[in-house]
Amino acid sequence: MTDRLGPRALNRALLARQMLLDRSATPVEDALEALVGVQAQAPDAPYVGLWSRLAGFHPDDLGDALVERRAVRTPLMRATLHLVTAPDALALRPVVQPGLARSFAGSPFAGLLAGVDLDALHAAARDLLDERPRTHPDLARLLGERWPGHDANALAYAVTYLLPLVQVTPRAVWGSTGPAAWACTGTWLAVPGSPAGGPTIDDLVLRYLAAFGPASVRDVQTWSGLSRLREVADRLRPRLRRFRDGGGTELLDLPDAARPAPDVPAPPRFLPEYDNVLLSHADRTRINPDRRPVPLPPGQGAARGTLLVDGLFAGTWQVGGRDPAAALTVRPFGPLDGAGASAVADEAARLLAFLAPGATALRIVPPG
Repeated sequence: MTDRLGPRALNRALLARQMLLDRSATPVEDALEALVGVQAQAPDAPYVGLWSRLAGFHPDDLGDALVERRAVRTPLMRATLHLVTAPDALALRPVVQPGLARSFAGSPFAGLLAGVDLDALHAAARDLLDERPRTHPDLARLLGERWPGHDANALAYAVTYLLPLVQVTPRAVWGSTGPAAWACTGTWLAVPGSPAGGPTIDDLVLRYLAAFGPASVRDVQTWSGLSRLREVADRLRPRLRRFRDGGGTELLDLPDAARPAPDVPAPPRFLPEYDNVLLSHADRTRINPDRRPVPLPPGQGAARGTLLVDGLFAGTWQVGGRDPAAALTVRPFGPLDGAGASAVADEAARLLAFLAPGATALRIVPPG
């Protein structure tokens, strides 16, 4: 008989693997690989995500890795920007490329490029980006000169979807500013081409389960942006443990992965605005039972985000003003009991000290 796992058991398994039950002493790059990268649409958002997961995290731990090109921001799963280690940037891109290609094919940009030789477009873009990193508007202007009569913006988007690229520093280095400039991944990392014998789709699915499981095939597809993973699951099933959720859906998992008891306490955690823990399942009720939309506000990140209480998406936060006059406002969706309110306030004070050392203004807004 296949064991059943309720939402709370699935929640605790997810939090444990995402380093959100207890902060981990794992080094930054090891954590990025264990998490299979972190969502990085907003360039500063990963700093908050890693602060909530890693004991003693300092912004320079990540900033130095970016400057030294040991970590990069690059389009990967779901065709979105992820912060990953340099080895993962090279290894994962070929595996998830079909998902990026499908995303581009389904976008309005693809229909604007009828008659464009995409191989020639890629070659021209590589030459431009190997000269120096370039922004999207720069690419659009230069490629538009080469292909007059075609939508220049669509030409640039084709490049960012279909070529392995990274966004270069100083963008996403804590305390620095810089344009959203692109470079070819192999050139930026001084590793031309893709490594031979890299990971397979099977390896990617196993890594997903280690970071997000137990999970269904639909969950893996939602996270990765890939389709037709049922045959991969069938191939891996003899190596995996099977469960069922409350609705009877099959869930797959690594046999020895962490599955804490459902009653293990989960402390409050403040996350960035678009954290993978809230996005990486087709059925997100294990962490977002009310199916609330996950915010992605404009900006650099690290100024707004989401709150977990008892392991569930339970509110939002925003910091405004400049240190030492910065203020952190927390907006729970529902009332907090005395102990819960105190724990949220304590964690919020730590977040404020991280984001704006010296600031003390903190407000928890009653719901309603």
